[in-house]
Amino acid sequence: MIKTDVIIIGAGPVGLFAIHQLGIKGLKAVVIDNLDKPGGQCIELYPDKPIYDIPAVPECTGKELTDRLLEQTKPFKTKFYLNERVEEVKSIEDNWSIKTSNNNEFIAPNIIIAGGVGSFEPRKLSLKDADKFEGTSIFYSVKNKDDFKNKNISIFGGGDSALDWALELSKSSKITLIHRRKDFRGAQHTLEEIKKSEKQGKIIIKTPFQLNNVEGNEKIQSITIKDENGKSEKIKTDVILSFFGLVMKLGPIAEWGLNMDKKNISVNPNNFETNKKGIFAVGDICTYPGKLKLILSGFHEVALASVECFKRARPNEKFKFEFTTSSKTIKDRLGKK
Repeated sequence: MIKTDVIIIGAGPVGLFAIHQLGIKGLKAVVIDNLDKPGGQCIELYPDKPIYDIPAVPECTGKELTDRLLEQTKPFKTKFYLNERVEEVKSIEDNWSIKTSNNNEFIAPNIIIAGGVGSFEPRKLSLKDADKFEGTSIFYSVKNKDDFKNKNISIFGGGDSALDWALELSKSSKITLIHRRKDFRGAQHTLEEIKKSEKQGKIIIKTPFQLNNVEGNEKIQSITIKDENGKSEKIKTDVILSFFGLVMKLGPIAEWGLNMDKKNISVNPNNFETNKKGIFAVGDICTYPGKLKLILSGFHEVALASVECFKRARPNEKFKFEFTTSSKTIKDRLGKK
């Protein structure tokens, strides 16, 4: 069992800023996220689209914001548990115990739910029997690209994830990129690289086609794709990588006994605590009178929630508010002189 001061559920921008706000108060945290990388919606939904309402940053992309927030967390050496979903939460005296889908157990006096509108999960293939190949021949994310070397890989999707991995994996494998529409919707630079790789014979592009059938026993050996006119093609395939986007699910959070308002969690706007002592909700998932679903609102919410987290984690210490510009303690924690 891993003990810490705060368990942060969600590695989006608000969850990442929570690390900073807790860290400058001397609190340790772990972060759990269902996705395979930090960034939440910023990375999964609009990594290349500009954001204009971050204070003092006139314009940045979702990826740039994520990278800057991650840079800000570095002094605190926070451990991330990615590709994990919280399955169970229970109270143990003055602490909360959490178990995840990877059988990790955590205990802390505080939980901060920064899960946006719930956990993001990949939109899975609707093909019959596709689930029996999941984890052996069908994948919805890439954890270790070395596992995909020297393979015949069929990649489905028309967005940045599909295009980026097609380029990366084409360095060591035979790639067929399949999309149900003629046009892809990735970044212009990536599209140019894809066209260049197609001319060089590194990537085969099939549009507009959809997956029709898979063949194989324990592992896939080939697939059949079909176009809108009924024309079909058979492709030798060892691995399917499917990038059809994400679906958002509230998941087990709905069963934790929290006060819910539709798909949002009602909180006390003084400290963003839920009806369960020591469980806080910040960002898009929480609701209170006057709530605005903005990233900057989430930053404000987690700043106040972190104060209450300190009081619970350090009941014998008095919280002392300090400005980062003048506090030697905070500068030491940040590694600043």
